[in-house]
Formats: sequence, structure tokens, C-alpha cells
Amino acid sequence: MPLRAVTATAVAVVLLLSLAGCAHDDWSAPRAEPTVVGTPAAGFTPETSPSPEATVTPADGSWHGVSPSAGYRVVLLTSGSDATTGVLNDAVEEWAADEQVSLRTVEAEDSAPIPAIVDAMDMKPDLIVTTGEALIDALAMVTPNHLDVSFLVLGAELAEPTYNVTSVDWTGAGFRGEGLGSATHFDESSFTPERGDAAIRAGATAVLSGMTGVVLWID
Repeated sequence: MPLRAVTATAVAVVLLLSLAGCAHDDWSAPRAEPTVVGTPAAGFTPETSPSPEATVTPADGSWHGVSPSAGYRVVLLTSGSDATTGVLNDAVEEWAADEQVSLRTVEAEDSAPIPAIVDAMDMKPDLIVTTGEALIDALAMVTPNHLDVSFLVLGAELAEPTYNVTSVDWTGAGFRGEGLGSATHFDESSFTPERGDAAIRAGATAVLSGMTGVVLWID
């Protein structure tokens, strides 16, 4: 095949791949409703349905084997440049890449988090994942008024979450808002990549399987 033809073919392939990627990330495009792939292992879901605001302690690793369908739309809503938030953000991004999740990020200003929450909701994602303690008080005000929007809070929790808000905590995390402190003594070293990975996977499994409005407590 002549070199010119080979070059033209290569360019065409690259263009098609580029267009396919753009279509995948175009959230205005029609698509099938997202589904859950797989089921949680034994020990993830309590024997009796947890009450609202309950703390659930799933068996370690019982969230593995559950994934969203490809193209699941997630907004990472984050605030703060501290190391703990960075660890959680990295975990969310790696999970999204592994699971073929369509991920967008909204960064909130510590002094004005509500506009960022609104921006995230306006994107109409399947799930909003939040990281950063500065968002907690604002989320407590906003989320009860938008029960059709699903939120997953990592490394912190709302004191009185509605059924659309699920949280993942562990010993060393658990900030509940100004004036309420933390569910446990804060420990920056507890925010490890391994725990960040467990948090996003356990939390996503809870949301996908319908166990929402609770606090997941992981090791």
C-alpha cells in the first residue's frame, strides 16, 4: 500500500477514535439507563434492612465484584488542597478509569461551596462523589432539598443524612460539620491509597445496590 494511503488510513482511525471518545463524554447524548453489574458478596448487606442514618459495617472486601455499567456518569465535587483530600481524589479517578466511568470534576471554593454543589447538580450525573471537609455544612443544607440527586461522601458524613446521601468513614475520619467535630479522632495517616480505594468502591456498591442514607464504616 502506498505511504500516502497508509497515512490517510491512520489519520482516519485516529479521528474515529477521537470522535468515539467525545461521544462517550457527551452527557447530552441519549443513552440507556445505567445498571449495576454484579452483586455484593456475603457480609456487605445486613441481615435486616438498616434504618435511616444507621452505621453499617460491611465485611472487608465484600464490595468487590460490583461495578456500574460503562459510561456511568459521576461528578467528583471536591474542596481543599490538603493531602487527605488529594488521596481520596486520586482513588476516585483511578476507580473511574478502572470501571469505565465518565468522570467530571468540580472544584469548590472553601468560602463558597454552594455554587459548586449547584454546578455539580446541574450536570445531572448519576452520582455526585464529594471529598473535602469544607463541603459538609453546605451539603447538609442543600441535599434535603434535592432528594432526586444521589450523593456519596468520602471520609466524612452528614449528621442527619437524607436517603439520597451515603457516607463512608473509618477510624481516623468522620468529620460531621462545624460544631459537631468528628466521629473519631482525626488521623491524617489513616487516609491511605488503599483506604481511599476501599471507600469509593464500598460507597459505590452501596449506592448501586440501593443501600443509601447510611454511613458505611470500613477498616
